[in-house]
Amino acid sequence: MPSRPLLLFISALLITLGARASVKVPLIFSDHMVLQRDVPVPVWGWADAGEEVKVAFAGQVKTARADATGSWKLKLDPMAASGEPREFTVNSSSAKTAGPELRLQDVMVGEVWLAAGQSNMEMRIKTVNNGEAEAASANYPGIRIFRAGANIALTPRNDVQGGEWKVCSPLSAPDLSAVAYFFARQLHQKLGVPIGIVQSNWGNTPAESWMSRETLRALPETSTDFSQWMDEVRTYPEWEARFGEYHRQWGRDSNNRPPGLPPVPKTFSKQAPTGAYNAMIAPLVPLRFRGVIWYQGETNGNNNPRPYGAIFRALIGSWRRTWGIGDFPFLFVQLANHHRRHPQPVDEPWAELREGQRLALQEPNTAMAVAIDIGGDGIHPKNKQDVGHRLALAARAVAYGEQIEFAGPLYAAMAIEGATIRLEFTHARGLRARANRPLEGFAIAGADRRFVWAEARIEGTTVVVSSPQVPAPVAVRYAFADNPAGNLENAADLPASPFRTDQWPLPVSRR
Repeated sequence: MPSRPLLLFISALLITLGARASVKVPLIFSDHMVLQRDVPVPVWGWADAGEEVKVAFAGQVKTARADATGSWKLKLDPMAASGEPREFTVNSSSAKTAGPELRLQDVMVGEVWLAAGQSNMEMRIKTVNNGEAEAASANYPGIRIFRAGANIALTPRNDVQGGEWKVCSPLSAPDLSAVAYFFARQLHQKLGVPIGIVQSNWGNTPAESWMSRETLRALPETSTDFSQWMDEVRTYPEWEARFGEYHRQWGRDSNNRPPGLPPVPKTFSKQAPTGAYNAMIAPLVPLRFRGVIWYQGETNGNNNPRPYGAIFRALIGSWRRTWGIGDFPFLFVQLANHHRRHPQPVDEPWAELREGQRLALQEPNTAMAVAIDIGGDGIHPKNKQDVGHRLALAARAVAYGEQIEFAGPLYAAMAIEGATIRLEFTHARGLRARANRPLEGFAIAGADRRFVWAEARIEGTTVVVSSPQVPAPVAVRYAFADNPAGNLENAADLPASPFRTDQWPLPVSRR
């Protein structure tokens, strides 16, 4: 039989454990976290209804009271950036111990970015060009990356399923997002403050999976598919029952498999609309960050590229409305070159999707990192260094107001001059052909809408395009294919985005 002192110790321990279990915070609040500088910082969580919760950090002490549902929320006052590792504590009125119920260690204040999308954002440092050497030199304790657990849900969750902050070191680096790391590294070196990346991405997911139910229902381009999916959701219990009965019968007689296995619905697939949003984005609200970096579109390009422009713009707007902190910077990667190259101009789905991405630049505080020149080695290009670099340039200009060139040439206007067409561009300082080769990738067409390869020459900040086969031209396209040849750039070594001057209907195409 245990001694009396031991029984007293066990009783005290049980009381302590019980008292310390009443207050919780989301997984994003954990050791090594980075908090956004210079803005009020929301902190939220759960406790017993009516409990008072106290949060202490960097000399601040803030309190809140849990509502009838057990939810609580407060805000820390704006803080300057600090690389000093500090303790973040959370306590509640029911705690009977001397210390706080929750202690987060090594918390810093700096710049926080949300990195989202699909597999090219997910791609790890160890798999990219010079991955082993990059990981070995990744000794940046001021860079921390949180990776949300990949999951889906039918309705918005209040927390992600899994995730922890990783301090960037040669030990952790091989499995960190390469794009996020190269982006963070440049900002960390330039700004001299801690950088936190919240990584929420999942391979082979369409944009629709990252959007809220309300957005999909209201958008004409997605409302029909969303309604069909909702019908599938409503019939899922019936499917589940039929599937269960199928296996029960097969189990009773494995040699007599019953007919009529119901087709598996996509209700709980990661390609289903709103699933990733509910499980991987909604739980992060109202986390404060500076902006978003986004690399996604391959799945939409293979499925149906036509509505992507409207879908992507709706996604940007809906995330901004959900957070309610204004038009935060939204920086995205235009898809790299991929698939087979054709000898003659052709209409292809990824070209149409890139056009939708380019048109999203009409949204305020957006910027696009063009990657049309760094692919060609599969759907997952290994040159993620340039992707991170170009996103960081965009961040320095759009988010931090630095006066630098951050984009490649973007088509602005055209003028027909007899047998030629003159093209005007923005971001055109030092317009040139890469490696001093003749310009490639331009095609020209007359009223018959038949494109042929064209000759092109640079005149100042314009490009003049012509072909003896088209004496009366009306339209030009540049790099408008899945895997085009194109070499137009500016003095900052940033490539021009693919474009077309016409608005002619494109054939319905998907892979």
